Amino acid sequence: MRLTATLRQFSNIGKPKFELTLAILKPDLCRNPDHTLAVKTIILNNGFYFIRSKSTHLSPFDAQKFYEEHKEKFFFTRLVTFMSSGPISVHILAKENAIRDWRRLQGPTKVYKAQHEEPDSIRGRYGLTDTRNATHGSDSPVSALREIGFFFPEFRSEQWLKEEEPLFREGKQIEFDSEEWVHRIKPIVTEQLFSQSIWLRK
Repeated sequence: MRLTATLRQFSNIGKPKFELTLAILKPDLCRNPDHTLAVKTIILNNGFYFIRSKSTHLSPFDAQKFYEEHKEKFFFTRLVTFMSSGPISVHILAKENAIRDWRRLQGPTKVYKAQHEEPDSIRGRYGLTDTRNATHGSDSPVSALREIGFFFPEFRSEQWLKEEEPLFREGKQIEFDSEEWVHRIKPIVTEQLFSQSIWLRK
């Protein structure tokens, strides 16, 4: 077991570690199943791993809590009303430079700018207004940890980065579940990891 772990670590030498970030497909996008699938496919085709995925419907209270940092801004009430107006699709994404790359893939926050300067970006294609701009992405590692914890309180980012990130970075033992829209470590590898963790505790 120890030799296998050592070889895996050796094979990843020089490879930048993956980051985690949060992606939200907003109510305006989720009202159109074809657009929702198209955006998730774009994310997939750009090398992101879907670590966790779920659909939910924010209450006004939860929307206020999530966007609390904007509570003094003029658009806060409009944003809360919109984000609690329908279902959203929420995902933990992973890859090298995940935060930067997901924000680049989305395009500018302002839809007018996205449509004219980056028409092939997600917001350039699917954004409607500056509020109904299709998607959300974490803007920093600190924000990513907070936002992931908000939607996935059971997820342990540090544990994932320590135990599973090397396998995802290696990329050979990962499978994609298109029904759940999530990547998973193949079962036999999961069993080996569990056995290894038990052995190391002895």
